[in-house]
Parts: sequence; structure tokens; C-alpha cells
Amino acid sequence: MRYHFQDNDMRIDNDPKLDFKDVLIRPKRSTLTSRKSVDLVKNYNFRNSRNSWTGIPIIAANMDHCGTLAMAKALATFQMDVALHKHYHEDALVDFFSKHSHHWYSMGTAIEDLEKFEKVNDRLRPHQGPPPYVCIDVANGYSEKFVEFVKEFRNNHPYTTIMAGNVVTGEMVEQLILAGADVVKVGIGPGSVCTTRKMTGIGYPQLSAVIECADAAHGLGGLVCADGGCTTPGDIAKAFGAGADFVMLGGMLAGHDECDGHDVYNEPNHDDEGNSIPSHMKFYGMSSKAAMDKHSGGVAEYRASEGKEVLVPYRGRVENTVREILGGLRSACTYTGSRNLKELPKRTTFIIVGQQLNTVYGE
Repeated sequence: MRYHFQDNDMRIDNDPKLDFKDVLIRPKRSTLTSRKSVDLVKNYNFRNSRNSWTGIPIIAANMDHCGTLAMAKALATFQMDVALHKHYHEDALVDFFSKHSHHWYSMGTAIEDLEKFEKVNDRLRPHQGPPPYVCIDVANGYSEKFVEFVKEFRNNHPYTTIMAGNVVTGEMVEQLILAGADVVKVGIGPGSVCTTRKMTGIGYPQLSAVIECADAAHGLGGLVCADGGCTTPGDIAKAFGAGADFVMLGGMLAGHDECDGHDVYNEPNHDDEGNSIPSHMKFYGMSSKAAMDKHSGGVAEYRASEGKEVLVPYRGRVENTVREILGGLRSACTYTGSRNLKELPKRTTFIIVGQQLNTVYGE
């Protein structure tokens, strides 16, 4: 139900909107005898670039803590992906993409971002061509300037796969796909170190955003990436069950050896060889004061920080966490009788928990 107040054009949308914590997936009869029977690898043919992609569609977020070169190399062994953060030097990017073209090159819409991409592109072209997958990332994907940037980038790079965002509504997903995006990043404010909802009052419950945006994208032959809000393997399963084609993780991959974080030694921990190991690592949002101090010389006077800095426990090598994530996802598939990720949304029924325990959302 939508209320429309004529005096000031303010509206109230009273339809239920849900986050991951608001639902569970109802189990269904399954013929699967083992988690080993579940195939998590997917293949995508992109609408606009006509490129293809194969792998487990989980991506480390383009944050300078976890969107690192070391993370890319570690996740590649699991056929997973990384959106490298945009603050690497041109030389490092050229060296990396000349050997590992499967991952995503991240950039914003600033002139210097585009200039660096073109320089990397020019240096790679004689050998293998530009990075085939580019993530164009801004905090507010609703601006006309952003849509025009995506459109112009598509015109200049017709064979590059574009992931663009972030947005949370179907109509904007459609506009970005028609402008040239292949994948639209979905999520405003759900991340563990994002404070956009508190600072601006803007946002959308992530599960409902994924459901609505996936429906809009798939109607045009496009794809969506659920970005933010996942804190457990079960949340990732819910995102895929809601129709996400990719899932992007930040906080769940924080605190590992492959992260570029500042170590904090609050406790006298040592490894087997007697070397000191940190108890925690610093993790912060890319719109936080910490990030802007590091990369932009501080918070500009016309804006406010929309992220925070936290300490996360040191967790060692990321491979242990990845195995937990993939194990939980395979288990979710066995509970629903899904032999692969493609079947999971078809076999997902969300049950709203809490005060509306008996309400079924979707079939």
C-alpha cells in the first residue's frame, strides 16, 4: 500500500521490505546425498559486452582492506573473484592484469580514475588488451552524471564487461543496463562499516532490494551483484536465493593475512615459531574519515563521512574462512534440493521470522 500526500508530494510505501535477518529459507525435500554433489560454479554471458565469465560468483569488495592483490591470488584458487580497489598504482595494475585478467578493475568517475584506466589500457593493449571486467563504483548511483559516464564508457569500450552501482531500485537498474552496464551493484547502506543510512536517512532493506533489482535486471538480460549486508554464510545463501547473480563481501573477508589492514597488538599472541601476531586489524568503510584521510587528504568541507572504522579480530589466512563460506552455501543447497546455484532461487521460499512468523514471502 502506498500513501500519497498531495500537499508536499511525500509518499509512504507500506509494502513489507526485508533484510537478511528478517527471513529464513524453508527446507524442501532433496535427493542430494552429499554436499559434494552441489556445483557452485556458474557461467555468465554478459548482455552488453558479449563476454563470458566462469567461476564461483562471490567477489571481494573493492575496499582497500580486502580488494587486494594478495586476496585476488588467494581467492583465485577457489575460482572466486576480487574487485581490486582503485588506489593501486598504474604499474602494479599493469603487472597484475598482464598475468591475471579474470578479476575486476575498479574505478570511480573522477577524471583521474578514467585517465589511469586509459593508461593501463594502453600499456596492456599490445599484449592482451584492456582488463575485460571493470567495476565502476560510486556512492550514489542515481545521478545523471553517473549514468552518462557509464554510457560514454560503454561507447568507448564496447567489449569491456561493466559492473556499475550502487542502486537499490528496479527502475535505476533498468536505466543502467540500458546505458551499457552488464551487472548492476545493489546496496545502499547495508555494509558493516557503512553509515549512510544513519547519516542521510537513505537506504533500502537489502533482501528486498536484491529481489526487486534482480527481477528488473533479468527482464532485460542483465545481472545484479548483491553488495553488502552479508555477515554469515546463510546470508550469502539468502542473497543467491533472492536472485543475486554475484555476491560482494567486505566485512566477512576482513581481518585476514591477505588484507591490507593496520595490525593492532592488544594481546601477546605468537605463532608456532614465536613471532608476534596481531589480535585485531583495522577495517573501515571507503567513505569513512579514515579512508578519506588516507586517499583524499581528509573529508571535504562540503560532505560528511558516511563510514566508520572498527577493529576486527585477526583471522589468519583467508582460505579457512572461504571454506566455511562455501561449505555453508553448499549445505543451503542440499537443504533446498538445489544441485547448483542456478536452481537455488527456483527452490527458495522465504519465511518471515519474528512478529510475522507465519507469513510466507515468495514461493
